[in-house]
Amino acid sequence: MLAVMILLLLPPILMILWRFFQGPDAANRILALDTLSILVIALLALLSLWFQRSIYLDVALIFAVVGFAGVILFSRFLEKGV
Repeated sequence: MLAVMILLLLPPILMILWRFFQGPDAANRILALDTLSILVIALLALLSLWFQRSIYLDVALIFAVVGFAGVILFSRFLEKGV
C-alpha cells in the first residue's frame, strides 16, 4: 500500500517540476516551489513509514521550515521588485 502511495506522488512531482521550469512568470514559479515542497514532505513521510526510520520525519520537518521561509522570502522579493 505504501509503495502505491509513493508511486502516486511521483507524477504530480514531475508535473510541478515542469511548471517550475516552464512557468510563465515568477509568481507561478513560487507557487510551484511551494507545492513541490509540500509534495516532497509527503514523500519523506511515506518513506519514513516504508523504511521505519524516524530520521526522514526530521528531514521533512526541517524541509518544511526551510520551504516556508523560502516562499516568504521569494514572495517579498517579488512584491518589492528588488
